[in-house]
Amino acid sequence: MNRGGITGRLVEFSQAMLGHLRGGLAHVNILSSMLFAGLSGSAVADTSALGSMLIPAMEKQGYSRRFAAAITAASSVIGPIIPPSGIMIIYAYVMGESVAALFLAGIVPGILVGLGLMLTVKFMADRYDFPVASNKYTWNERGKASLKAFFPLLTPIIILGGILGGVFTPTEAAAVAVGYATFIGLFVLKTLRVKDLQNVLTKAAMTSSVVLLLVGAAMAFKTVVSLSHAPEILAVYIVSLSNNPLVLLFLINILLFIVGMFLDAGPAIIILGPILGPIFVSLGVDPIHFAIIMSVNLTVGLATPPMGLVLFVASSVSGERVEAIARAIIPFLLVEILVIFLITYVPAISMTIPRLTGFLN
Repeated sequence: MNRGGITGRLVEFSQAMLGHLRGGLAHVNILSSMLFAGLSGSAVADTSALGSMLIPAMEKQGYSRRFAAAITAASSVIGPIIPPSGIMIIYAYVMGESVAALFLAGIVPGILVGLGLMLTVKFMADRYDFPVASNKYTWNERGKASLKAFFPLLTPIIILGGILGGVFTPTEAAAVAVGYATFIGLFVLKTLRVKDLQNVLTKAAMTSSVVLLLVGAAMAFKTVVSLSHAPEILAVYIVSLSNNPLVLLFLINILLFIVGMFLDAGPAIIILGPILGPIFVSLGVDPIHFAIIMSVNLTVGLATPPMGLVLFVASSVSGERVEAIARAIIPFLLVEILVIFLITYVPAISMTIPRLTGFLN
C-alpha cells in the first residue's frame, strides 16, 4: 500500500476535507492517521509513512518541527486501535478471544482518540494562532480527492466486511487485502511496478516473521506461566489491595501505562495478558472489554516518554531530538489518558458495536 502511493492519496483526501481550518495540517495529520489505521494497523508504519510526508509540509507552513513530530507520534497510536489491528490479533491468539469482536470493539475508542486530539489541536490553534492554509480546496477539488481515495478506502471495508460477514477468516482477510492492494497498485492506480514486488514481499516477510516469533514465544510463555501458578499468586495479591473492581481497574491502568513506557505493546500483551486477563474476568469484567483497556493503554505507551517506540521513529523521520518531541507530546498524551479512563469506566464505548452485531451476548 505504501509503495503503491495509497498513503499519499489518503493525505490528499484529508487535506481536502480539513486543510482549510486553522491548524489545518495538524488536523490533516490526525485524520490521515485514522484512515491509515484501517490499512496498516501499526503505529510505527503510521509514524514513518505519514511523518515523512507531513512533518516537512507542516514545517514549511510555519509549524515548529517538534510540534509536527509530536502530533504525528500522538496520532499514530490510533493505528493499532482502529481495525484491523496487529496487537489485537496477537491478543486474540494468546487469550483465545474473537478477532472480529476485538476489531469491532476498537472502532469507537479509536475514533474517540482521534476526536480528542482534534479538539486539543483546535484549542491550541486558537490560543497560539496556528497557520491557516493559503490555498483552499473547492468542492470540485474535494470531489476529485475523494475519488482518488475511493479504492484505498475500500480496503478496510473489504477486510472488516469479509470477516464480519463470515466470508473469510482474519488470516484469509489479510491475504485478500494484499491481493486487492496489489491489484489496485498494478492495474488501477498504476503506481506499483512488477519489479517492485520483490522488495515489497521481502519487507513484508521480515515483518511477518517477527509476529510469528512473538506468537510462538507467547504460547511457550503461557505454558510456563500456567505451570508456575503465577496468575493465581498475583491474583491473590491484586485482590488483596481492594475488593472493588473499579479501584483495581484504576491500579491496573497505572501499571499498564508504566509498562507501556518501556515495553512494546506486542510483547507486553504476550507477557501480561495470560496473567491479568483471567484475574479481571473472575472479577466480572468482560474479557473483550479488558482486552480493549489493555490494548489501548499499551498502544498509548508507544508514544509515552522515555522509551516510547514511535517517539524514536518520529525523531528519526523529523531530525528533531527525542527530548523535544517528548515535551511537545504531553498535552496529547493527557487527552489519550482521559480516553483510556473513559473506555475503562464506560464499557458501552467499546462493547456496544460487538453486541449490536451479535459477536457478543
